[in-house]
Amino acid sequence: MTLNIVVGITGGIAAYKAVGVVRALVLAGHDVHVIPTEAALRFVGRPTLEAISRNPVHTELYEGVAEVRHVAIGQAADLIVIAPATANSIAKLAAGLADDLLGNSVLASEAPVVIAPAMHTEMWRHPATQANIATLEARGVTVVGPAVGQLTGADSGPGRMEEPEVIVAAALAVVASARGENHDLAGRRIVVTAGGTREPLDPVRFLGNRSSGKQGVAIAEAARARGAEVTLIAANLEVADPAGCDLRRVSSALELQAAVTEAARGADAVIMAAAVADYRPASISEQKIKKDGSGDGLTIELVRNPDILAGLGHAPHDGTLLVGFAAETEPDDGRLLELGRAKRRAKGADVLVVNRVGWNEGFASDDNSVVILGGDDEIVTRLHGTKPSVAGAILDVVVSKFAHTAEDRTTKEADPV
Repeated sequence: MTLNIVVGITGGIAAYKAVGVVRALVLAGHDVHVIPTEAALRFVGRPTLEAISRNPVHTELYEGVAEVRHVAIGQAADLIVIAPATANSIAKLAAGLADDLLGNSVLASEAPVVIAPAMHTEMWRHPATQANIATLEARGVTVVGPAVGQLTGADSGPGRMEEPEVIVAAALAVVASARGENHDLAGRRIVVTAGGTREPLDPVRFLGNRSSGKQGVAIAEAARARGAEVTLIAANLEVADPAGCDLRRVSSALELQAAVTEAARGADAVIMAAAVADYRPASISEQKIKKDGSGDGLTIELVRNPDILAGLGHAPHDGTLLVGFAAETEPDDGRLLELGRAKRRAKGADVLVVNRVGWNEGFASDDNSVVILGGDDEIVTRLHGTKPSVAGAILDVVVSKFAHTAEDRTTKEADPV
């Protein structure tokens, strides 16, 4: 369903990240209207916002008087997202001020409001800001973040605006919850793995990969929003922890294997989105490995890690849908599909998500390109979009598989033996 979404941008340095919020919502198929404050336009230009949103950008309260624009925008909105929300804008929202187009639009709307605070740590912790946040939450406003991390200059701490994909997933979940929609996973228990495993060489070094965990976390958040009970097995995430999930942290492939094997018992679906190391060092040094001064290289013996998905796929798993991921660098589409189909059969997965990765795509990026293969090796769907939108497509396939399984059981029970 296409939503009419208003994205308000206020005047903080994090305004540049709002472009990612707008882009993700547009790519997800929604009609997005941006209302920047005058201060926001000091950080992000109007042409950029119009190009990304694909709609005109208005800022003046007294423009479009004939169409009563200062009221009409808010009345037409299905969702209002304000990112970043500065300390000043939060105070104005809490006080119900309407001295600009954004404030008027919020007051004129009955749509859910989601804000993503961004400010220095001292400003976030100030009693006035905390009181304003409490006021807004009491009115039903959803607050996403802030995250803890690097701020402007040398400052670091709570106050960093959450990443665009986190904000978008939370905002769309609010709408779905408000409408009572997309609870098609209610009563289901879903296990999701995310991130990249690390295989230690010594106390300070490891062999790893470039997975940030964005795609797995997006799947976990989307499944939770659709009513599932979610267990997230997280390997060295580089994104914020999702809310409402049973979070279990691991680091190495062996730790992930143990956690998944335990969590998979009785699960309705296991979605293996983590990037798992194929090999680990045969031995781990208890001390930091030193250069010997000879100028010679270092030889490390590697041993193969267990194939976690294949272990689950080739063991009895009636009632548990197994969804695997295959990250490939193959540029040719035909060959990519061949690799994916062979891998699905080898691992015994019910569904395989084939995604192309490389130096500038897949890992650590905000977007993903996937081909989803079913148990008959046929293409279920193709998609290029934000990781939250890909997460939704994967869960749509999961729900479809659940429905087909239920139909098959009903048919077998109805047919005489």
